[in-house]
Amino acid sequence: MSGSGHLIRFFLNDKLVEIDFNASAGLKPTTTVLNYLRSLPFYKGVKEGCAEGDCGACTVVVAEVQNGKLVHKAIDSCLVFLPMLYGKQLITVEHLADGKDLHPVQQAMVDENGSQCGYCTPGIVMSLFGIYKNHHHPSREVIQDALTGNLCRCTGYRPIIDAAESACSSRGWDHFSLAEANTIRLLDELNSGKELIEIHTSLQQYYKPFTLADALECRRLHPEALITCGSTDVALRQTKKKELLREIIDISDVAGLKFLEENIDDFRIGAGVSLENLLQYSKDRIPALYNILKIFGSLQIRNLATIGGNIGSASPIGDTLPVLFASRARVRLQSTEGVRFLNIEDFITGYRSVDLKPGELITEIIIPKGSPEQIIRSYKVSRRKDLDISSVSAGFSMLAVNGTVSEIILAFGGMAAQTIRATKTETFLTGKEWNQAQVGKAMDILHHEFTPLSDARAGADYRNLVARNLLMKFYLESSDHNI
Repeated sequence: MSGSGHLIRFFLNDKLVEIDFNASAGLKPTTTVLNYLRSLPFYKGVKEGCAEGDCGACTVVVAEVQNGKLVHKAIDSCLVFLPMLYGKQLITVEHLADGKDLHPVQQAMVDENGSQCGYCTPGIVMSLFGIYKNHHHPSREVIQDALTGNLCRCTGYRPIIDAAESACSSRGWDHFSLAEANTIRLLDELNSGKELIEIHTSLQQYYKPFTLADALECRRLHPEALITCGSTDVALRQTKKKELLREIIDISDVAGLKFLEENIDDFRIGAGVSLENLLQYSKDRIPALYNILKIFGSLQIRNLATIGGNIGSASPIGDTLPVLFASRARVRLQSTEGVRFLNIEDFITGYRSVDLKPGELITEIIIPKGSPEQIIRSYKVSRRKDLDISSVSAGFSMLAVNGTVSEIILAFGGMAAQTIRATKTETFLTGKEWNQAQVGKAMDILHHEFTPLSDARAGADYRNLVARNLLMKFYLESSDHNI
């Protein structure tokens, strides 16, 4: 099987689905997977609770072939456009049972009394299925992380966690395991010979390239098109703002944007790498980035969201930007005309504004390793620990020689219209002894360096107080180092 240029093909459970948007009444290229499933006669297990990826009631699992193996990912179906399913298997709660026998995760939910009102239960079951297929004897931390994106008002989660521990104590064997070899073969056939997909309807144009060359050519021909990779941000423009997205280039399946490389001097990260893959990769390599990613959204969101998308959105409260500032990261920008590199802080030019020329795509993020003596930390302050937007975020780095600060970067999110450095405070601290007295003076400077907004998340005075306290926290955490 191969792409036909305007059709999308995927497996819905064990059935091949082919969609021609010109012939399918009611479907458009930006129809979400949630709304597609709800339009079918016997697929009502998926629910809409928030339509923005916060509640998990719409959780489904997508399986795709990676390096010859079948990989299962729990995702929020309210954030995924139908063409993003191309060449994948979509698994829903309706297909978990094997005839009359419940799937082990379903049976465990029954045995442990994990369901009460039942509205959120299908989404929770699909998250448990994701754990079941990816972990054997998962730790409590893994289970809790996987359930962060599923809201339940009834149970208090204890019986759900008990169900996960009970079901996932096996080796993940189920009726899907029996069919796995055949599923891999079918998906490989579906993905062989893929070509650029172009979907044209009366109101929308949707382009889905699979190679970097095709993606850059699409960008050249359609410089005003909206770029989406994970769609966790773009989809909200449709689901929450009711915006008609007229022209889209979907680069979510461009293989040339999904690489992770470690070199002598730096780490090179493809713009299409998911935040969950980056989280796992950075754990022992880039600790400051790992610490911010582990409290980024939920597993369902991290399985979709990409590092390039997070940077490209240029949100003033984007969690990764401050630590990338502190790490002196660079961005590789590419077009059919060539390549250029920008420091991350030069790439961000204003409120949700970046230095991206017509025809360019973000293709790579480069993070220098720095010296072993350099101390880098990331921080996030929000109303909730999990699945919440930052009130203030920060990325700090400092290099001291014989106890004296030689280099320091203090980057903040949530303090201005864009991620910004506290340059006055940095200037004061440079050349000073790194001690509590000097840091205390710097805190007073920092307290008056920004004029943040007051909004639903935090007031201006609170943000200024948090910013100065984070500087002291950074000092206290660095006091154990030999500087």
